[in-house]
Amino acid sequence: MTVKIVTDSVADLPSDVVKDLGIMVIPMLVRFGEKVYRDGIDLTADQFYKKLKQSKILPGTSVPSPGTFAEAYDRLAEDTNQVLAIILSSKLSGTYEVAKQSIGLMKRKCRVDVVDSEWATMAEGFIVMTAAKAAQAGASLDEVIEITRKTIPRVDFLCTFDTLEYLRRGGRIGKAQTFLGSVLRVNPLITLRDGVVEPAGKAHFRAKAIQHLHSFAMSYSCIEGMAVEDTACPDEAETLVEQLSAKFPKEHIYRSKMTPAIGTHTGPGLLLVAILGDKS
Repeated sequence: MTVKIVTDSVADLPSDVVKDLGIMVIPMLVRFGEKVYRDGIDLTADQFYKKLKQSKILPGTSVPSPGTFAEAYDRLAEDTNQVLAIILSSKLSGTYEVAKQSIGLMKRKCRVDVVDSEWATMAEGFIVMTAAKAAQAGASLDEVIEITRKTIPRVDFLCTFDTLEYLRRGGRIGKAQTFLGSVLRVNPLITLRDGVVEPAGKAHFRAKAIQHLHSFAMSYSCIEGMAVEDTACPDEAETLVEQLSAKFPKEHIYRSKMTPAIGTHTGPGLLLVAILGDKS
């Protein structure tokens, strides 16, 4: 039987990719006061960023319930006996632990394994896509797990922010907190290392920060996947896509507005480039 792949909405996978590769996406929960929304289902990215600008209440996120994962596993177990869940960094969220604990709540018999991607955004998404393609090609669960683990060190992302205040408030700022003491107005650049937010440089002008994103992508000798994502700054994202098309075909660059679960912790003005590939 074909291995089925599960992930969370932080992977930011385009809907057509989810459909074509048969991936099941578990939505994170986004809270505005007493109101709770399923990420990307009850609240789209456009609706979220509009609400973020208008609301005096800062949003928050919650981990999907164990029952949500268990129900998803049981649904997939109707068609397979092998399931792999690839989840965002366990150092950023408790979702990984919930995904593991949920296996014990299943009603059907099925082997379910859970892998910590150590990433988020489309860096996580590329890992999930690679696993799903291997599964569709007939790889066994153990083979898909091996491919997944080999892909984890082959993805990376770099992003720039208008402000780190949302990350600070959400407790996800990691080592990037070193930027907070700066008296000067800077555009920080961050990434993830070993699943934790880490500073990757800074620029005193937005244009210079975006140039760093371009240079990051251009440093790769082999690119298998590229994504440009933004939180409410689409014009800058489209300009960056045009620039990067000199390195990688424009029609193959994934473009997306970041999911509300991510936007809650980044705020507007984030621009990100994610890569699957090799530098040498």
